[in-house]
Amino acid sequence: MRTSKTMISTAVSSLIALGVAGTSLPANAEEMEKCFGIAKAGKNDCQTANSSCAGTSVKDGQKDAWLFVPKGTCEKVVGGSLKNSS
Repeated sequence: MRTSKTMISTAVSSLIALGVAGTSLPANAEEMEKCFGIAKAGKNDCQTANSSCAGTSVKDGQKDAWLFVPKGTCEKVVGGSLKNSS
């Protein structure tokens, strides 16, 4: 169980690092997708229900905050969704 939590934590941290590394649209936007519900507080790429700016999510895992991730990655992350569920 502990190993699973460590792996999930590492995966989420990696995805967050991808989001922080580039807050503008990636060069190959067609190879990326918006993943809702995985951003740490203040680390979303852009737009929530209450804001249109990057870095404005107020809590970890906020359902309307998203990060750009490589296609096919979002649904593999716990809490990740391709749809805004707020």
